[in-house]
Amino acid sequence: MTRRSTGLDYCSLGTALLTVVAGALAAYPLSRYKMRFTRGLMYTILFGTCLPITAMMVPVYSLFVRLNLLDSMSGIIPFMAATSLPMAVWMLKNFMDSVPISLEEAAWVDGASAMQTLWRIVLPLMKPGLVVVFIFVFTGAWGNFVVPFVLTFDSMKQPAAVAIYNFFGMYGTIAYGKLAAFSILYSTPVLVLYAVMQKVSGNSFALAGAVKG
Repeated sequence: MTRRSTGLDYCSLGTALLTVVAGALAAYPLSRYKMRFTRGLMYTILFGTCLPITAMMVPVYSLFVRLNLLDSMSGIIPFMAATSLPMAVWMLKNFMDSVPISLEEAAWVDGASAMQTLWRIVLPLMKPGLVVVFIFVFTGAWGNFVVPFVLTFDSMKQPAAVAIYNFFGMYGTIAYGKLAAFSILYSTPVLVLYAVMQKVSGNSFALAGAVKG
């Protein structure tokens, strides 16, 4: 990768990590506690996945200008994580539902708190789900063009998705050789992550023998 794509490494990785952590903390009460508004909240979260990110860029740009966050990864990463959070919460909640609550109840009897059972029991058992969500969010951030194109100006902070745009010159001229070489480098991490996801998805039935009876 060129130095131009350095910003993407931090942006994609930071977005994926922040989304998985926040999504797991948000999905846990939705999965384990029966509340009257759970169904309505889940439908609201599902609706949030349908909002196009381009429709939010005008007010988001205005907000970034007021907060002096333009060209700042500390502002872009939380924003991209927030846009990925609805789908992450929906997916993580479904993965958590597959973890038997009886395992947590046994830990509660031994004196463990809710956060301890989440950290020591639930998250280790749903590792394949965490990996799938991480890869899903990472690839989404990796291929995101609109957000970094609008909110960044420094070429050293712009991701590879924006750098590809520079191979298209004025009046329809295209540097096909450079574009082809850069596209191969750009697509390699995504292909590797998809291969990892295929391997991890094969372990999705690891909980089959966790509970007897």
